[in-house]
Amino acid sequence: MARKETAADAANAGRLKQIALTYQMTRKADKKIGLVLAAVGIGTLGVFLAIGFLIGHPVYLGIFGLLIALLATAIVFGRRAERAAFGQMEGQPGAAAAVLDNIGRGWTTTPAVAMNRSQDVVHRAVGKAGIVLVAEGNPNRVKSLLAAEKKKMNRIVADVPVHDLIVGNGEGQVELKKLRTTMLKLPRVLTGPQVTATNDRLRALGDLMSNMPLPKGPMPKGMKLPKGGPRGR
Repeated sequence: MARKETAADAANAGRLKQIALTYQMTRKADKKIGLVLAAVGIGTLGVFLAIGFLIGHPVYLGIFGLLIALLATAIVFGRRAERAAFGQMEGQPGAAAAVLDNIGRGWTTTPAVAMNRSQDVVHRAVGKAGIVLVAEGNPNRVKSLLAAEKKKMNRIVADVPVHDLIVGNGEGQVELKKLRTTMLKLPRVLTGPQVTATNDRLRALGDLMSNMPLPKGPMPKGMKLPKGGPRGR
């Protein structure tokens, strides 16, 4: 029994610490977060108390209002913390991959399936909507990366729909904060077993490429690449 209480206390302490860290992070980007949360909490409680005095039940409405005030404050805090987090991540390399990692159950993400020397990158997510290729970087450069990766996906899994998205604030692009919502709105066309089969095929391809024997060190002079092998651009 004592062990269970100790574990519960440790879990609560961990949650409080996480909330405190989240608040500190949010406050760096949102200076008014404290005033906003106080206004939401006090305002909500005040409304319920006023109603309670009007109908003659201030205690009951006060308790109920306190619970609603805490809930409203938590919701507002969560939204503003999320907005602050996206604001700090926006424009940073790998920001889209971080969003994909937290998209939710039913999706399998593979970061950086394609990249160029300028660090423009394409990530891949597989779910019931099919395959979604998400690019971040210079819009003009990532288009060629997307086209090449999409062509490869269509060749490997021709029966699975492939969507492509470019993260950014320009025309035809998806804002980072709307990436998760945009993906979740895609029509679901695959069943669970089909998603698993698609992941298995893509995973097998990755294992095949990673296990392919390649010569170490510089290539000997006069050595020719086999037909169909990779060529320099």
